[in-house]
Amino acid sequence: MSNFGGRPHGGHGTATIPCKYCRAPLSVIPGERAIQCAHCNCVTRIRRADRIPLPVMGPLTAPFQRARGKKRAVLVGITYAGGMRRGCGELRGPINDVKCMRNLLCQRFGFPAECIIMLTDDQRDPFRLPTKDNIRMAMQWLVQGCSYGDSLVFHFSGIGAQVADDDGDEVDGYDEALCPMDAFQRGPILDDEINEAIVRPLVHGVRLHAVVDASYSATVLDLPFLCRVARNGYWQWEDQRPPSGAWKGTSGGQAVLFSGYSDGKSNFAVMPDAYGSVGAMTHSFVRAVECEPRGVTYGRLLTSMRTIMKCGGGGGYDDLQGPIGAPMQHHQVANFSGVQEPNLSSSEMFDIYRKPFVL
Repeated sequence: MSNFGGRPHGGHGTATIPCKYCRAPLSVIPGERAIQCAHCNCVTRIRRADRIPLPVMGPLTAPFQRARGKKRAVLVGITYAGGMRRGCGELRGPINDVKCMRNLLCQRFGFPAECIIMLTDDQRDPFRLPTKDNIRMAMQWLVQGCSYGDSLVFHFSGIGAQVADDDGDEVDGYDEALCPMDAFQRGPILDDEINEAIVRPLVHGVRLHAVVDASYSATVLDLPFLCRVARNGYWQWEDQRPPSGAWKGTSGGQAVLFSGYSDGKSNFAVMPDAYGSVGAMTHSFVRAVECEPRGVTYGRLLTSMRTIMKCGGGGGYDDLQGPIGAPMQHHQVANFSGVQEPNLSSSEMFDIYRKPFVL
């Protein structure tokens, strides 16, 4: 069995719990809410009583003490190379997705390059690898000390998962989760933790936009309101506030997530030779932003994303102009996340046909 960290960490010890499915012993380390079993590959939620709190964190470690302008972003792309996730081939799109998002943010929206943290599993710097701990630290860096006028971006391209909900805060009975590169050893990052890390700290006047290209990502920020296309063809809001009454909103700011509906039945793309590939969800977002005029409404942007996804989001080649087209002239669109429809979730409802999209 893999060692999940059976040593003291930050002044706290570890605990052992049985796997929910095969009863194998699993070691719990500080901060963990879910563990993936090395024997049966199933994910076990950690009960509140068994959780070990993280030690109180002071200033961020040196690798994340970067420039903190009013516009800053965390971009995560994971290929899962080297068999880091069993049963899934290597994904080529995520690293290109991160590069495309960085170029879009810098060239179209004026984000300073030094205010963007990129975590990809092709990097040599251990603090730039998309491990669970590094993603957590980067999320903390993103929102720490946020103030009026800040524009924050979180982007994830990789693999998502679902875990049975055990605290009654999910309408469908499942928590969504993102899989870091060490997910098989450390478990996924649950939407509860993501919401707590980068949604609830947002104060008045702070905007967070997240773009997630992963399966099961429709509500992965645990935001209370979901907007998607209804049968009449119009975008409509749905109340996704948890039955438990738990608060999932911000501290006065606004959080918006661009993600996609996926039934989880689509196969992940295994593309060992397609080094120019990009993910379908990221592709549709970047292409729509480039094609639409500045000040486009959220509704128009979503409709454009939907059209792009239906016309070319599942495969083929497309010439992209502007920032995304600068590094490469041809990109193969790989729907490794199985996304079928784009959707939007938010910390508050608003008129998507009137409100302009601004980063």
